[in-house]
Amino acid sequence: MSPSDFIALLPILTLAGFALLAMLQVAFFRRLETAAMMCGGGCVATLGSICAASSVAPRTVTALLAIDKYGLFYAGLIVIATAIVAALSYGYVVKQKAEQEECDEFFVLLLLAALGAVVLTAAGHFVSFFLGLELMSVSLYGLIGYFRTRRRPIEGAVKYLILSAASSAFLLFGMALIYFETGTMEFARLGTMTAAVHGDRMFVTGMAMTLVALGFKLAVAPFHMWTPDVYEGAPAPVTAFIATISKGAIFALLLRYFTQANGGDDPALWYALSVIAVISMFTGNLLALLQQNVKRILAYSSIAHLGYLLVAFLATGPLALEAVTFYLVAYFVTTLGAFGVVSILTAAAEGPDARDADRLEDYRGLFWTRPWLSASLTLMLLSLAGIPLTVGFLGKFYVIVAGVHASLWLLVIALAVNSVIGLFYYLRIIVAMAATTSTRPTFLPRHVGNPTEWAAVFSLTVLTLLLIGIGIYPDTLIRLIQTLALS
Repeated sequence: MSPSDFIALLPILTLAGFALLAMLQVAFFRRLETAAMMCGGGCVATLGSICAASSVAPRTVTALLAIDKYGLFYAGLIVIATAIVAALSYGYVVKQKAEQEECDEFFVLLLLAALGAVVLTAAGHFVSFFLGLELMSVSLYGLIGYFRTRRRPIEGAVKYLILSAASSAFLLFGMALIYFETGTMEFARLGTMTAAVHGDRMFVTGMAMTLVALGFKLAVAPFHMWTPDVYEGAPAPVTAFIATISKGAIFALLLRYFTQANGGDDPALWYALSVIAVISMFTGNLLALLQQNVKRILAYSSIAHLGYLLVAFLATGPLALEAVTFYLVAYFVTTLGAFGVVSILTAAAEGPDARDADRLEDYRGLFWTRPWLSASLTLMLLSLAGIPLTVGFLGKFYVIVAGVHASLWLLVIALAVNSVIGLFYYLRIIVAMAATTSTRPTFLPRHVGNPTEWAAVFSLTVLTLLLIGIGIYPDTLIRLIQTLALS
C-alpha cells in the first residue's frame, strides 16, 4: 500500500483508533465524562480526516474499499449524526448510571457502530460489505440491550439479534450463489457479468436472498416486523441511531451496488423493489394510525419514509441519486430531532414513577410546560409530513420530481396518497402537545434542570435551525451534493 492509500483510509483508521483508545480508557480508567469526550473527539477528528482523504479521492484501496467523494460525503453525514447521537445520549446515560453502576462502554459501542457504518459507505466488495454490516449490527445488539435493568431493552435486543442473524444467513447464502455464478464479489465486475448470467436461476436466487437481507436491515415491508418493538424497547438515542445512521449507511451501499452492478437493467429486481416501495408506504402509514406510543409511531413512519426513498431510487440516473441524497439528509435532520426530544424528556424524568417519555399521553399539554421542546418537535413532525418551509418538503419534492422524470406515475401517486395519510398521525402528536385540559405526568419537570441536558438541547437547537435554514435556502446543500456526492 502506498502513502496515498493510507491517506484515503484516514477516516476509517481515525474512527477505529478512537474506538480502540476509548476501549483502553474504559479498561483502565473508568470515567463516563472521558468516554463521552472520547466519542465526540473521535467524531471531530474523523471529520478532519475526511477532508484529508478527499484530496486523494477517488482511490480504490485493494479490491475491498472504494474511497471517493460519494462515500466520503456519506461518511461525513454519518459521523456528524453520530456526534449528535452522542450528545443526546450523555444525559440519558447519566440518568441510567444510578441504576447501572458503569455505563462507559456505551460510547465505545457507539463508536464501533459508526465505524461499521463508515465501512459500508466505502464498500465495493461483498466481503467489506459483510464486515461493515456485521460490525455495525453486533454493536447495535449491545446498544439496544445495554441498560439491562429494564425488561424492554433486553427484549428488543433479543428480537433484533435473532432476526438480524437470520438476515445475515440469507445474505451469506445469497453472496455464495452470486459468486458461484459470476466468479467475483466486486461490485464493478459484477456489472460487466450481469448480462451473461441474466435469467440464471442460481443468480436470481442469490439476488433475491440478498434483497431479503437488505430489506430486513432497511426495515421495509414485508421485512419490517421487528421495527416497532425494537424502536420502543431501545434507549431513545439508540433508536435515533438505528432509524438514521444504520439505514443511511445501508442505503448508501445499496446505491453504490445498484449503480456499479447495473441493477437497474434487471426488470425482475426493479419490479420487486417497486412492490416493496408501495407496500412499505401503505403498511407504515396505515399501522401508524393505530399507535398510542410516540416511538412506535415514528417506527412505522420510518417504514413509510424508506418507501418514499425507494421511489427516487428506482428512478435511476443522476437526478435520482441527487434526490435520494437530499432526502436522506432531510430524514437525518428530522428523525434525529424527533428522537432528540424523546431523549431529553426521558433524561429529565424524575420521581418514583419515572419511565421513558414515549406514550402519547406524556406529550399532552407539553407546549404549556416546555414550549421550546414542543416547538422543536412540532417542526420535526411537520417536516416529516412534508409541509413547506421545512427541509422535509424539499426532500419529498425532489423525490416526486425524480419519479415524474422517470414516468413512475403509480409510485408517485402512491407517495402523494400516503403523504396525506401520514399527516393525520403527525397532527395527533401536535394536537396532544397543544392540549390545555389535561393532567401532565408528574415525572416530567417543567424546565431543563440537569446540566447534563444542555448538550442534548444544543444539538436539538442546531437540528431545528438546519431544518428551517435548509428548508428556506437549500442551494448550498444542493451544490454540495452535486459536487461531492455525485462526482
